[in-house]
Amino acid sequence: MDVHPIIAGRRLEALRHALGDVVLAALVEPTVVEILANPDGRLILDRAGEGRRDTGYVLSAEARERVVRLIADYMGETVTRDDPRLAGVLPGAGERFQGLLPPVAPGPAFSIRKRPSFIWRLEDYVRDGAMTPVQADALRAAARERRNILISGGTGSGKTTLANAILAEPAFSGDRVFLVEDTPELQCSAWDVVPVLTRRQPVVIGVADLVRDALRMRPDRIVVGEMRDGAAALETLKSWNTGHPGGLSTVHANSAADVLRRVEDLIAEVSARTPRRAIAQAVDRIVHIRRTETGRCVEAILSIEPDDVGEYTINSIG
Repeated sequence: MDVHPIIAGRRLEALRHALGDVVLAALVEPTVVEILANPDGRLILDRAGEGRRDTGYVLSAEARERVVRLIADYMGETVTRDDPRLAGVLPGAGERFQGLLPPVAPGPAFSIRKRPSFIWRLEDYVRDGAMTPVQADALRAAARERRNILISGGTGSGKTTLANAILAEPAFSGDRVFLVEDTPELQCSAWDVVPVLTRRQPVVIGVADLVRDALRMRPDRIVVGEMRDGAAALETLKSWNTGHPGGLSTVHANSAADVLRRVEDLIAEVSARTPRRAIAQAVDRIVHIRRTETGRCVEAILSIEPDDVGEYTINSIG
């Protein structure tokens, strides 16, 4: 078994014991992308190219609760009956962790989203039939021409993996790139990279705060892990519209056609006016990816332009 910081760290013995051998092995298995412990104790592994599979292993309620509380303690947070949710990262390698305790779930549950051990390239998507050569060429051109790209899809559809494939393109290698995230998942080919993370305590620092900070630190491109709320969406679009083209972000949406309305809905959380012209000027390309029974598939690539009446001109380019 390869060495993982949790396995190697002496201070983390209690966490190792609570996770158990199956979870520890999954943390260092390259093909495992997500580890899921359900309220009934069922342990599920999601492997790249294979999907979710039940391990047949059951993690006790006591162990699951202990995992959540130990990680909360590591993060300097507390989970209680009044606030039974925890979001953060695992000690050491920084895998994304989400934990739930009763009463919001019938039993303790958690998920661990691993950082990819290898970066898929656009040619890998083409090889595996997840995108067409025309789509790959369109994304390469968008990166090269410094178009702002918004990747959409559902939960677990592979938005971040696709974002990393685009960030691995040579077009990014010579730029100063700011990566703004909640948890460290993005990787970039640039040699001049500034990764920054949000935090909840002791002072809340959100995506919007970090995007504003990035603007003061001479960025060429601003990449935001995900547009989760109105403030993040608005600040990201403003940054792309103020002399920093070539950005990238992801957003949850059911289809490519829904993305612009989804962005509008997010911005409506913080603004009484829907800035459609600003959205059209900021978002140059929409890429929608979805999970299928046989794997992930890039469903559509759209080109966005503002029209004369403040609406969108949308064309399919792949």
